[in-house]
This record gives sequence, structure tokens and C-alpha cells, in this order.
Amino acid sequence: MTTPPTAVQVTDDDRRSIVIGALLCMFLAALDQTIVAPALPTIGATLGDPAWLSWVISAYFLTATAVTPLYGKLADLRGRRPVLFAAVGIFLVGSVICAVAPSMGVLIAGRAVQGLGGGGLIALAQTIIADVVAPRERSRYIAFISGVWAAASLAGPVVGGVFAEHVHWSLIFWINLPLGAIALVLSERALRKLPTIRREHALDWLGALLVVCATVALMLAMTWGGVRYAWTSLEIVGLVLAAAALFTAFAFHLLRVEEPLLPPRVLRNPVIAAASTSLFFSMTAGIGLSVFIPVYFELVQGMGPAQAGAALVVYMASTVVGANLTGRYMGRAEHYKIAAVGGSALAMLGLLVLAVVVPSASVWTVQTLIAVIGIGLGSQYPVTTVSVQNAAEQRDLGVATAALSFLRSLGSVIGVALLGAILIGLGVVDSIGEASGPLRHDPAAAAAAAEAFRWVFGACAVTQLVATGFMMLMEERPLRSGRTAPPPVTE
Repeated sequence: MTTPPTAVQVTDDDRRSIVIGALLCMFLAALDQTIVAPALPTIGATLGDPAWLSWVISAYFLTATAVTPLYGKLADLRGRRPVLFAAVGIFLVGSVICAVAPSMGVLIAGRAVQGLGGGGLIALAQTIIADVVAPRERSRYIAFISGVWAAASLAGPVVGGVFAEHVHWSLIFWINLPLGAIALVLSERALRKLPTIRREHALDWLGALLVVCATVALMLAMTWGGVRYAWTSLEIVGLVLAAAALFTAFAFHLLRVEEPLLPPRVLRNPVIAAASTSLFFSMTAGIGLSVFIPVYFELVQGMGPAQAGAALVVYMASTVVGANLTGRYMGRAEHYKIAAVGGSALAMLGLLVLAVVVPSASVWTVQTLIAVIGIGLGSQYPVTTVSVQNAAEQRDLGVATAALSFLRSLGSVIGVALLGAILIGLGVVDSIGEASGPLRHDPAAAAAAAEAFRWVFGACAVTQLVATGFMMLMEERPLRSGRTAPPPVTE
């Protein structure tokens, strides 16, 4: 049963306030995706167990992946505002656990709790914006959205690196508490102006559990394979088979339950299917660069955490520039898909060149290439998000947006685990737990690490090639300029 929107007149000023309120909460999640990476080597050297470093990133995305679609339905059941505020609260609890973590295991657990809250922040903010802004007019608000990501992208790596090198790495988590309080206070009044829409839903907890268990099994196989156990050992083969069985069970489960975690009705929409799959594969490069570029600069180029964080700013800023330019282009172009296809292909070529030259490349060469890659990757984000929301039926707007975020997060989890497995398998991660900057005075070890990163960037190029193919397959539909619903998808 659906409750119609309350008769609240939303003016342009109200709409702007609602968007800003949502983006304040989104800022928390955006900052957390950039502030941690420069501190990873320091965290590994301090807490030990550096082979599990990729889990510091993956644990967050794993739980965020599982709960993101649930947040879409919870927001339909209980309203956008209370669910968004609950997500902020859970995120802050996880931040405290991370800040006081005495070991790598506790830190990973805290990151998992953070993900339970963070999984709702971006998806709910995007849904709230879609509630009050039509697809055609949404490009007018691209400055607000880009501003949030620009602030997080520019400040996060620098602040994270400075905290890790000059103060203490735990501050990258403590800082979330005052920021979260400010976001709640400043957005509370604005979000009260949202039209109230209630829809009855059943929450697919079993589906969420299946996807978490399947992904954990796959991540364990990639973490332990070739290091703790041989790739052909019973343990690794068993984990791979378990992951395959659980993913298969998840697929069958989606077809059997009344309201699955990812509704087949939504996934059968050709636009949503192609856009989400493209973004899934692209996130290996997107999140992989943001996590491992600082590690590369520290281990191979001999930078400290603060310098490595500053170096990452080039990549993050170029991603925002690519998204901003494409968002503005979408607002006035009839054939907007070409920007995403061209950007995706540009990123793939940039990754390929980076893989070829990285063993002997200078810092400036790497910076130039990651700037080009960032612009290319950034061009995909507004096109996929707006295309999915434009193609979804009004009743599925929240679920479709959450489905896109789900596959984006799942791609991030698997991508980080894959790239981390490459570095672990080639022995690079072992150096992190030793003395600070262990490769700076060992040219042979630095050269071996550089060669390992060639494989990392090569893997990113392959997944980006697949992403480009799916982006080319995505149907380009005219963007709606009003609240008219798109044609329904056949059940």
C-alpha cells in the first residue's frame, strides 16, 4: 500500500535546502572513502597483520553493499529523514570502534559497522535529491553535488596523510564525530520539508546474508591463496566453490521471494542492467586507484603519508572535474551517453599506458596519467546515476538507485580484494609491516614493487575495458523534464 505525498509545497528555496541537507550527510561517506587510503601503510606498521590491509577498505564496502538496497526499502517504509539519520548514527558508532581499535581485527570490525551506516548515506542522499528534482533539471544541482565530492576528494587524502604522519592515524575516524553532529544539526530542519511517501515493503535479510557470506568466502580465497595456502589446496578450492554456491543460491533466492534484495523487475530494465553492470566493473579501477595509488607512492616513490595523500588529490580532483563537466553536458545534450563512453575508453587507455610505463615512470608522469584516468572515470558517474533514475518507474526509484549503489559497492569490494591479492601474491604487502618506508633505500625491492603495480594497473585496464563495453550497450533514453513516470517494465 502506498501513501500519497503530503500536501507540502516545495519551493525552489526549499528544494535547494533539501538538496544541501542531503549532501551534508553524503559528505561523511564521501570523506571516508578518501581519508583512509594514505594512512594504510602506517596502520599496517602500527597494528601488524599488513596482509589484511585490503580488508580495512573491503569490510566497509562489504557491509555497505549488503544493506544499501535495504535502506532504499526502509526509506520507503519509514520515510527518508529518520532512516538517513539512523544511518548517520550507525556510521558514527563504527567510527568510534575504529578510532580505539587495538588490533587489525577490531579495526576491520569497526569498518564493517561503519559500512552498515555508510551504505545508506550516499544511496539515500541520491534518492532524496531524485524526490524533489526531475532528471532534466538535476544538472542544475551538479555544482552542489560536485562541491561535496570535491571537498571530500581534496581534503580527505591530505588530512588523512597529515594525521597519519604527524599526529595519529586514529584521528581520521575521530573527525567523523564533529562532522556527523554538524551534518545532523544543519540538515534536520531542511529534511522536514520532504514530501512524505510511504510504501509497504518486506525486507530481504536472507538475501543480504547470502551476498555477504558469498563475498567473504571469495575475499578469503583471494587473501589466503598463494600465501597461506596453495591456490590448488583444498582450503582455497573449497572457498571458491563455497562462494560460487552462495552466489548461485543468492541468484535463485532473488527469483523466489516476494521482495528480493535486488528485484528482477528492476534488473530486467535494460538501462538499469547495463548501467549498473558497467559501473560494477569500472569500480575496480575507481576504488583501486584511490586505495593503492598512495601505497605505490609511499613504497615505490619514497613519499611519506602526507605527501602520498597530497599526490592522491590530483586523481580525486580530476574525477570530480570529469563528473562536473559531464553533468553539465547532460543538461543540454540530447545524446549524453557519448560522454560516458568516451570517458570510459579514455580511462581504459590511460590505465593501459600506466601499466606499461609505471616501473620507470617519474612522479609527474604518473600524476599526469592518473589525472587523465580520473577525468575519464568521473564522466561515467552522473550518466549512470541519472540514466538509472530516469529509466526507473516512480515506485522503484529508491530501489533502483539502491541497486546501482549495491553493484557499485560490490564491484568496489571485489576490486579491492582482487588488487590486494595481486600485491599479496607478489610479496609487496609484506614490506608494509616492517620499518617505515622499507623500500626507500632498497632499489631492488622498489623495482619489484613497481613491477607488481604494473599488474595492478593492468588488471584495472581489463575491467575498465569490460565496463566500456557495457556502457556502449546501454540504451540512451530522452531525459524527462518533469515528474512524468517512464513506461513500466514488463514483469
